[in-house]
Amino acid sequence: MNLLNPIFKIQFVMKLRPLIFIFICCAFYLQGQASENVQVTKIWDKGEHNAFTDLIRFKGHFYCVFREGSGHVGGSDGKIRILKSKEGKIWNEVALLEKKGFDLRDAKLSITPEGRIMVIIGGSMYVDKILKGRIPHVSFSNASVSTFSEPEPVEIDPSIVSWGDWIWRVTWHKGIGYGIDYQVGPDERKGPTSLFLVKTRDGKKFSKVSKLEVSGFPNEATIRIDQQNSMYVMIRRELEDKMGVMAKSTFPFEDWAFQKMPMRLGGPNFIFDKNQANIIAATRIHEGTTMSTGIFVKKGSEDFKEIIRLPSGGDTSYAGMVTYGNYLWVTYYSSHEGKTSIYLAKISKSYLKKAIHQLN
Repeated sequence: MNLLNPIFKIQFVMKLRPLIFIFICCAFYLQGQASENVQVTKIWDKGEHNAFTDLIRFKGHFYCVFREGSGHVGGSDGKIRILKSKEGKIWNEVALLEKKGFDLRDAKLSITPEGRIMVIIGGSMYVDKILKGRIPHVSFSNASVSTFSEPEPVEIDPSIVSWGDWIWRVTWHKGIGYGIDYQVGPDERKGPTSLFLVKTRDGKKFSKVSKLEVSGFPNEATIRIDQQNSMYVMIRRELEDKMGVMAKSTFPFEDWAFQKMPMRLGGPNFIFDKNQANIIAATRIHEGTTMSTGIFVKKGSEDFKEIIRLPSGGDTSYAGMVTYGNYLWVTYYSSHEGKTSIYLAKISKSYLKKAIHQLN
């Protein structure tokens, strides 16, 4: 059979036409479904490297925070950008936080008992691209959220303060803000690390509550507290099997139970659904050397399972999550279109509910 014969090529194409038509119809159908149920838009790409997001809804507006720098790590000192939007369509600049001598990183948002937005920020100190220590910083909005204070160092309990403190997120509960202070030495993964639950009443001074004994270089951690006052902590690990860990405790949060998760984490975040029957998580997905950002769900006592893969790739993850109206809103960053940029995914609750229901 001569595949180069023009007559054969015409006959071959004619036979394929019905299949091509069906494929195109299916493609348009799937595209329509994705557009209807998971809408993704780029909301920022003005910095050289735009990354590490968080999202909150406060006083009728979304607030998105992320870092702008010259690269993922090192280079020029990172700055923290805060954007504001009423309905997630038009975003306006609110603040650009910077601190001379500090690479500001991984800013996370929370609402203080006094009704202000609090920004907890990692502060890395570099000299000639060599890390010389870490001091967490904090900034607060004014009452109208029109301005934010200059980032200032927080005070860590003298009994645990270290060379490399990093409070990755603060979650408020009954007037107290809780966070995980992960401590890393100059040798990073080659050295020891410690994980402490700390608490604050003013967002500036943090005292020790308890130590979490987790191996495998534990670091980034998100805290959530359910309606029964149980505390859950999702913890990233980067040594040994590298699988994430979910820790659980009840007040006064001194004794911990740990459960290994079925996947690696990167920029872990999670929330409970409306009835707190399921945990919805967003994190980096590792597949060999390929990375992307996805949504996972844990139903009751079952393991986490992926339900949505967001348009993403390369340098990606670090999601912010908010439920508002009929949607789950997710900010994240990705370099799948070339430049690391900030994206907003708008996922319909009905689609999310259906995806959860279909999990085996």
